[in-house]
Amino acid sequence: MNPAGAAIARTASRAGAGLRRLAAITAALLAAGCADLSGISPTAQPAAPASVGLAPVAQADFDWPAQRWWQRFGDARLHELVERALAGNPTLMVAEARLARATSFVEFVEASSGPRVDGSTSVIRQRFTENGLVSAPLAGRTRSVHTAMLDFAWELDFFGRNRAALQAALGAGRAAQAEVQAARVLLAAQVVRNWIELARLQTQRRLAAEALEENLQLVALVASRVRAGLDSRMELRRAEGEVPRTRATIEALDGEIALARNALAVLSAQAPDALAGLEAALPEAGAAQTPAQLPADLLGRRADIAAARWRIEAAIGARDETAARFRPNVNLSAFVGLSSLWLSRWVDGGSLTGGVGPALRLPIFDSGRLRAELRGRTAGIDEAVQAYNAAIAEAAREVADHLASLRALSRREREQREALAASQDAHALALQRYRNGLATYLEVRSAQLGVIAERRAVADLAARGAQLHAGLARALGGGYEAPEIRTDETSR
Repeated sequence: MNPAGAAIARTASRAGAGLRRLAAITAALLAAGCADLSGISPTAQPAAPASVGLAPVAQADFDWPAQRWWQRFGDARLHELVERALAGNPTLMVAEARLARATSFVEFVEASSGPRVDGSTSVIRQRFTENGLVSAPLAGRTRSVHTAMLDFAWELDFFGRNRAALQAALGAGRAAQAEVQAARVLLAAQVVRNWIELARLQTQRRLAAEALEENLQLVALVASRVRAGLDSRMELRRAEGEVPRTRATIEALDGEIALARNALAVLSAQAPDALAGLEAALPEAGAAQTPAQLPADLLGRRADIAAARWRIEAAIGARDETAARFRPNVNLSAFVGLSSLWLSRWVDGGSLTGGVGPALRLPIFDSGRLRAELRGRTAGIDEAVQAYNAAIAEAAREVADHLASLRALSRREREQREALAASQDAHALALQRYRNGLATYLEVRSAQLGVIAERRAVADLAARGAQLHAGLARALGGGYEAPEIRTDETSR
């Protein structure tokens, strides 16, 4: 072995002995109680499913919404719009960009726990001091220092600081992933809601057009009775006044229809006028099975709840990383390279230089900064747990609201159909009596207005039913399935 290599070997041997001495010093410092984590622990606990009204209902007890739950409405155009929105909506792209950023941070933290090797080379023109460590003949002279070096560094994660940081990054990354899915579910629900609203408005316009045709027929009937001397011109003018009033209603509906089309176009990443000719029909809600009780599986079927649970994992990791900084930080570093004052001797064996050794950093007194940070991280766990509790309470409320509304709606629809049938019979009788001279125009008009109102109410209830079924599908998770996540670590 050449002298330079032997010198490096001796340096490494001494570094090993130094590492053993460093371990002994570390043990002594820990035994002296330098790290004080007492009195700082989270207090919040995740809510039990029963506390928010969730029952242990098995998945087989009812149908969870499929991932593409909107296909149950049976409209290919609606499916195309939803898929287009999921492929290019800018708001969704923002959520996916956040996910990419969180994923890159996970990779950064994971890479930080491994060894690092850096290379460098330099040529420095330097004057050596006459009053320093360098003796003659270099002292007071200017020379070029040629250096090529490899530096090695590795933090020895004895107390889990890097592992905790990785847990925090993974939790944040998985929360971001769940939030992307939550954004997808919400976006699909928005497209479906706007589609149903467009269909409702177009249904109301068709009913208004039918009412206009009936008004024109009634005007012709009143005019014939006026010519026969059975009615006065006052009745004719009243009947004629309903025609422009109904046309104004149609114009107002046309304006609302244009706005609904624009909203659908923007949601599906198209120009506002791209859907100018779109026609929508009220979708059939179908006989979707609904649970008699709120299922506990809801906790794992909603992306926002999954994200909240991952935020707990991230908060736990952040606290553990801070707690690990109360412990010694041990680093192993080394370097090897070539250094020479003469370019011609730069690559000679005699230019070889190197070193290796451990380093220890241990907080002894910091005026309470670490404890303050640890209290903040611990409060972050409590905050994340309470946010999770609020999320499951809100999810349970949303599902309960939709179930209650659907049950009430079924009763309203039954009563509304009976009311429509009665109003149609009354209108037919009033019109027959009017033709026979046994009723006045006002009676006919009153019966006609009743039919128009009942028809519009039936259409509104049909749209309401479709909206509730779409809302229930979203409230039940919209087809999202989350992996199993631990939350019991909050008791640390």
